[in-house]
Amino acid sequence: MTSAEFVSPAQFKEKFQIEGITEPSLLRYFKTLNAGEFEATAALFAVDGVMRPPFESDIVGKDAIAAYLKQEGQDIKAYPNVGITETLENGDIQIQVTGKAQTSWCSVNILWLFILNQERQIFYTRIKLLASPKELISLRREK
Repeated sequence: MTSAEFVSPAQFKEKFQIEGITEPSLLRYFKTLNAGEFEATAALFAVDGVMRPPFESDIVGKDAIAAYLKQEGQDIKAYPNVGITETLENGDIQIQVTGKAQTSWCSVNILWLFILNQERQIFYTRIKLLASPKELISLRREK
């Protein structure tokens, strides 16, 4: 994918939508995340919901997810572009969304993988960077 295929931040603010996605809980996830409303983002998860950020272990539970987002998400904006939805055999819904994440120091292509339970709560999400090893090394922040 090229950056030209992604919605620009200005376009994203004008009209929030993700091509192929109509699931309200997913749309709310990105809206609340970008607004810095991390308690509201975490509330979209099941009680035992899991978030798996890049380079991190699983974060389990609404409180832990909210705490993680408050600590690590202040500087991040997500720009989802297109998604694919699939109903799994057990009735859960799997949704893959591609887009970009922007921080003050970099922009990177992202794949978000969500599994929603039958109550439409986020049961699991994995955030995967779509970058080559060379690109990932160049993204490291100096400490």
